[in-house]
Amino acid sequence: MDIQAQVLEAASTLVAAFAANDSDAYFAAFSTDASFVFHTSEQTLSNRAAYRQLWDSWQRDGMRVLACRSLNPRVQVLGDNVALLCHDVIPRLHLADQDVESHERETIVFRREHENAPWLACHEHLSAMPQPLPPT
Repeated sequence: MDIQAQVLEAASTLVAAFAANDSDAYFAAFSTDASFVFHTSEQTLSNRAAYRQLWDSWQRDGMRVLACRSLNPRVQVLGDNVALLCHDVIPRLHLADQDVESHERETIVFRREHENAPWLACHEHLSAMPQPLPPT
């Protein structure tokens, strides 16, 4: 299997774990030193533990992932052990007693330690999808 296919498979596993609200499988898809930039967070999270702490607080407050779709995945291979995935994501969450769907754009950097190691996400950047401009 070529690198692009391997990265798409790793991304699919990550998205499936997120969509299933499977916290352990979701966080296992990230390296311990992964960093996170979310448009919904005031700060950059500098490692997986910091994100897990935030995630757990959201879960205690009642947040649950109901579904997530990944659209238009594009992989850019950056050597033998690093690749960049860009895709559109449509998560559906339960927040504050209501179900909310958002449209976002995400970039995930994947890396592996060596050729036979698993691809893990080491950086995630999530942005809100831009709203279309009104007609002129």
